[in-house]
Amino acid sequence: MVLIRHSLLLVALLMTLLALPAHAGPEDDLREYVDENTQQLVDKLHNEKGLYQEDPQAFYQSMDEELKNFVDFRRIAARVMGRYARQTSPEQRDEFVEKFKRSLFDSYAQALVSTEDFTIEVKDAVINPNDDKRASVRMEVISASGNRYPVAYSMYQNKEGRWMMENVIVEGVNIGLAFRDRFSQEMEKNGGEVQAVIDGWGDAVDSLNLEGEIDKS
Repeated sequence: MVLIRHSLLLVALLMTLLALPAHAGPEDDLREYVDENTQQLVDKLHNEKGLYQEDPQAFYQSMDEELKNFVDFRRIAARVMGRYARQTSPEQRDEFVEKFKRSLFDSYAQALVSTEDFTIEVKDAVINPNDDKRASVRMEVISASGNRYPVAYSMYQNKEGRWMMENVIVEGVNIGLAFRDRFSQEMEKNGGEVQAVIDGWGDAVDSLNLEGEIDKS
């Protein structure tokens, strides 16, 4: 009787193990993590289309809250400043981070006002074989009319073990590099005055023809 009972317990345990999905690998885990954060952002953008016009500050705060644990704005902004970051004070770096975020949020909002609904499909994640703390996540933005636009996130794992986005590539155009080139151009135009570039960053982004760069790629 004891032997039969043990056998039944073993069978039940085996059936339970077979019914459980295999543990996802780190690349599957990363893909799911990015997909979850991306779909939350898409939902928020769709739900808050009118908020930017009604209350811009509330829109900025909402976007910041949604993205602060997924996008490393400080890291991205430092890379945009490039070698010129060494010429700035901590206060200027903080100011540029905020100006940089606001310029991106403005771009998001303006695009939302005129764009049709869209969805995003996260395809896969590939961890760098030479550095397991860096990865690329491939996805597609799909318009309501069915057009598909390839996008890739560059990700890194911070000291706390959280994966953070540090760059975006849209249809082959490196957005971070495009911003860095613009910052360098603005430094030359303003005679190396970092504060002048920071003060005018919003206008500099407005004049950056990213759509043209994407169309040329």
